[in-house]
Amino acid sequence: MYTTVNEDGVLNNYATEPKVYYAEYPAIWEQRKYVLQGVFATLLVTTLVLVGITVS
Repeated sequence: MYTTVNEDGVLNNYATEPKVYYAEYPAIWEQRKYVLQGVFATLLVTTLVLVGITVS
């Protein structure tokens, strides 16, 4: 942790900053996983909306 003291004796604590890095483009298997997650999420939301419409 990085700490400084001003002229009045007040401590200021600063968190250490993490190293910055660039994200890598997802591999083809990761892209397919994201597509499957999107499909399941769409089905879930569609099912919830339809159930909500039929109940009301």
